[in-house]
Amino acid sequence: MKDDQSSARTKDTEDFAEERTLSSRHRARSQLTAEVEAFLARGGAIDEVAPDVSADPPRKPQPKYGSRPI
Repeated sequence: MKDDQSSARTKDTEDFAEERTLSSRHRARSQLTAEVEAFLARGGAIDEVAPDVSADPPRKPQPKYGSRPI
């Protein structure tokens, strides 16, 4: 079992290290660009959303002061 754990840990470390290289970042960026271009070619559209827009509307504050018994 120890060999399984060490090989899994080594694989995770290698995967993490791969994510940090410039070439892997370039590959990921190229893949994302290709996917976006394919999406747009199929008639998809990209909408810009303002940075201050939130999908989670604000909620009314809940009075919880003193709600626990002594």
